[in-house]
Amino acid sequence: MILDQEFPPDARVENEAISLINGGHQVFLFCLSYQKNNCFELVYKKIRVKRYLSSRLEDKLSALVYTLGLYTFFMQRKIANFIKNNSLDALHIHDIRIAQAVFNVNKHYKLPVVLDLHENRPEIMKYYPHLQKLYGKLLIFPRKWKLKEEEFIRKSSRIIVVTEEAKAEILSRVEVNKDKIIALPNTVREDFYTDQKPLKSVSNTYKNNFVMLYIGDTGIRRGLTTAIESVKILQKKIPNIKLVIVGKSSSDFILKKLIKKLQIEKHIDFLGWKDANLLPSYILTSHLCISPLHRNIHHDTTYANKIFQYMSLGKPLLVSDATAQKRLIIKLNSGLVHKEKDTKDFVQKVNMLYKNSSLRDRFGVNGAEFIKEKFSWTHTSKKLLELYKNLSC
Repeated sequence: MILDQEFPPDARVENEAISLINGGHQVFLFCLSYQKNNCFELVYKKIRVKRYLSSRLEDKLSALVYTLGLYTFFMQRKIANFIKNNSLDALHIHDIRIAQAVFNVNKHYKLPVVLDLHENRPEIMKYYPHLQKLYGKLLIFPRKWKLKEEEFIRKSSRIIVVTEEAKAEILSRVEVNKDKIIALPNTVREDFYTDQKPLKSVSNTYKNNFVMLYIGDTGIRRGLTTAIESVKILQKKIPNIKLVIVGKSSSDFILKKLIKKLQIEKHIDFLGWKDANLLPSYILTSHLCISPLHRNIHHDTTYANKIFQYMSLGKPLLVSDATAQKRLIIKLNSGLVHKEKDTKDFVQKVNMLYKNSSLRDRFGVNGAEFIKEKFSWTHTSKKLLELYKNLSC
């Protein structure tokens, strides 16, 4: 496996690696470290982790990988060392930023390559803050990234995406055998939701509140402005409402400015990132959980990890009408759907859930049953094992 960042943590990489190991494979993981004293090999949950020293300059150059190519040059030497010093039968690339370096080195080794597309990077990068600035617009071109992604898809032995919608989107623009692509969603491991109880420190904090919970990256495209604006209206009918936000991003100052402008500070807890072990406590303490994504090609073809975490612990969902998550929630009857960026519709749906506890309970039960019976990582990871079983075909 080739990962162009530090490890741990990375839930998708870890889940895939552990599943392959449990299936009888050995997994060597190439990753980066930005601290010299942290550049050592280790065995992490049976994953053989090989850390290679990188620099913050190299990290910044990664944004220009398909403009200047220096990042590829620096990574090639590290990857060549990794392949040379380990007995590998296949290469599994996590996302496209480091893919060019891998393919360049693999010309010599000719190993089968699995390309694991965690997201539609060429589309979602259009919304990155640094691409909204002048230097970003002049130096970084999502169109070039898309062309490179399509090139790598054609070159790869197998491709992994996160949803069937993502698979369909690729097939609409790349001429490739559909059987080469599998959808492997970011579902939750059973230990995330089994025998969980909320910590008293969390449950006591919110015991008198009606809690609306958001977990994850807080970038503007995630839709939190809609949720924040709704609180201004909802507080009139739900005086004890509390929007709890567990996560952060470089856009937080915009959200906090909006909260202050609306004078609703007492109704919103902006907590930043919390240890992953605490997430079940916040979910279990909540009354409903939200994913108000803005619609775009990326969001329409992917699932936010949070929705599976929410459902696994029996919570009702309120999600935007981004295609993939809308289709899933309606199919499972595990929550309500609001129009993206529509505060009025969001408010209406929250009020429906607030007034009807039996509806919330029914949605929660439906979601939890789906996860436990069909959509935990134990179930969905079977596709990954099957892929590697047939990789040489």
